[in-house]
Amino acid sequence: MLVAHPEGELFRRASEGPDLVPLAPVNEIDLATAWRLSKIIRQWKPAIVHAHDPHAVSMAALALSFGAPTPRPRTIASRRVDFHLQANAFSQWKYRQMDGFIAASNAIKAILVQDGIPADRIHVVHDGIDVDKIAHRPAIDLHAEYWLPHGVPVIVNVGALVGHKGQKFLIEAMPIILREVPDAHLVIFGEGELRVPLEKQIKHLNLTKRVLLPGFREDVLSLMKTADLFVMSSLTEGLGSAVLDAMAMGHAVVGTNAGGIPEAVVPYQTGLLVEPGSAADLAGAIVTMLKDAELRKAFGAAGRARVSEYFDVDNLVAGTLAVYKRVTSR
Repeated sequence: MLVAHPEGELFRRASEGPDLVPLAPVNEIDLATAWRLSKIIRQWKPAIVHAHDPHAVSMAALALSFGAPTPRPRTIASRRVDFHLQANAFSQWKYRQMDGFIAASNAIKAILVQDGIPADRIHVVHDGIDVDKIAHRPAIDLHAEYWLPHGVPVIVNVGALVGHKGQKFLIEAMPIILREVPDAHLVIFGEGELRVPLEKQIKHLNLTKRVLLPGFREDVLSLMKTADLFVMSSLTEGLGSAVLDAMAMGHAVVGTNAGGIPEAVVPYQTGLLVEPGSAADLAGAIVTMLKDAELRKAFGAAGRARVSEYFDVDNLVAGTLAVYKRVTSR
């Protein structure tokens, strides 16, 4: 069964039915909501309670502390970001209640180990995407959608407009890129708290006609398809599902050595990697890729093959089920 916030995207996309339950905690220690979840767990008697974000971990830990069915369900926490766990007492307590962890990358596992989680309780299952679905998704012409001159090279970045995504370094790189590739354009899809500062940076660098911030688009995958190059400028990144999407589309990728990105992008095979926080390094890698269409094509083909082999959604499902079996067999 699925327990999800009634105002969230997951709940909106899920089917209605008796196994879809709305639950809306008002904060991390919402005892009333945790009590309701406890009643649901006692009614359904699941073998596994799988919490997919920190608030879900809080609710699961509190709910089971109120009482659990026999046998007691095993608890699993997913971790998809390469941030350290909070060091406060409640956070330490709730994560100690978890029987296992699913980390979306080896980089995340390493951070969990640093935070005191025993390595044998952490299982790496890389995020997966539906490669066939992306392949058959219709494309939307970026040039026509945003009135860009026909044929100009378009760089695309997708991510929330927040500090750790590093878009300010990507924007800072654009003047350097334009000296070598004068007709290049950059489109950054996403929304977030840094929209105003990024807009000011774009204006200050006289890039208003070269750098676009269209915001959040539900059809971003269709728009990405007609880009020339995908760039991930993150300072930290659990794995980077947008990177996997781009590779599945046959795009070469310029990324950073942050978090789990190097587990997806193989340097000089599917793309180029640079150190995080360096506008100059980003610019150099992007110029190299934009000036060599054959290299982009070769990297893109290799990227598509790599995603199909290692990061397909079937691998994600199989890996998750394997963790369930290992945790419940203890």
